Parts: sequence; C-alpha cells; structure tokens
Amino acid sequence: MFERFTKDARAVVQGAVEHAEQARAETVEPEHLLLALLDREGSRASFALAALGVGEHRDVVRQELREARRRAGLSRSETEALAGLGIDVSEIVARVEEVHGVGALSAGDRPRGRRWSGHRGFGRGAKEVLEKALRVAVARRDRHIGDEHLLLALALRPGVPAEVLAGHGVTHASLTRVLGDGTGQVCA
Repeated sequence: MFERFTKDARAVVQGAVEHAEQARAETVEPEHLLLALLDREGSRASFALAALGVGEHRDVVRQELREARRRAGLSRSETEALAGLGIDVSEIVARVEEVHGVGALSAGDRPRGRRWSGHRGFGRGAKEVLEKALRVAVARRDRHIGDEHLLLALALRPGVPAEVLAGHGVTHASLTRVLGDGTGQVCA
C-alpha cells in the first residue's frame, strides 16, 4: 500500500513514527499521525488545516492530545460517560500519578527502564487510519494517497484525534468543503 503514498503522505507516516519514538510509545497510534500532520507545511493537509483555522491553534491541539494521552487515551466523551457512572477520571489520574509519577497512565508508553530495539509497529488504530485513507482516496477517485487522505481518515475514525479536530471545526464535511469533492473542484 505504501507505494501508493505521495511524498507528503510518506513524510507524515515517518513523522508519526518519530512522534511515537519521542513519546516512548511501543506502537504508532492515530494521535501520532495527527501530530505529524500538524508538523507539515506546504501540503494539501496543511492547507486544509490552515483554511479551517487550526494553523494558529496547533499548539492547543497538541496540548489537547497530550491531555488525552495522560488520561490513558480516553476521549472527552468517554470521560463524560464515565462521569455519568460516577467515575471521576481526573481523580483517578491524580491518584495514580501521585503514586507512580506524572504520565503513568499515558497510553502505549513503555516502562522507563526497558530498551527498544528494532522497528516501531503500527497499532490497530493507526492501521485503521491508513486503511481508511486508502478507501477515501479510492472513493474520491484519486490515484495516490496524500496527506489530505490521512487527515480525512482521521476525521472519519471515532477517537481522540477526530474529537480534538472537531473541537476546532475540522470535520469530514468541513474538510471535504475545503479540499473539494474528489473531482478536482472545491465545494462551496
């Protein structure tokens, strides 16, 4: 499948691997793909994010992703659902971090003493995003998978990245409006 990726899409995948390494995560996850997309400039996805106002709020988006990671990857809606059951996720995070240190619940992070050797694999969620990007490209009748397809796939897949993007007005519908409908025409 990677042979169908454009240079920009490959750079996003490589950037996601680097973000996973920096976070000491065992696998690349959808959040790492979004962080890599936020790093890009001069690509279709960066154009779409800038057009939708995320360009000047990239640091806020990064902070929201860090906060979700600290909550063991739970989205705000999942946190609210647990609160409805009487479970205060903030309190649990505070207690765990009091005993085990800040970031102890960070989803996917390796214990500090363990060495990493070899290649970083992709988690189930990241694989789903890559597969969905292929489906999006095919549906739009595009021959190659670009970084815009990765962004569209992240907006379509339920989870923290889609929730964070939607909180900034970036949805599949708004992206389709900005990027066009796949026929080369920008939708009004």
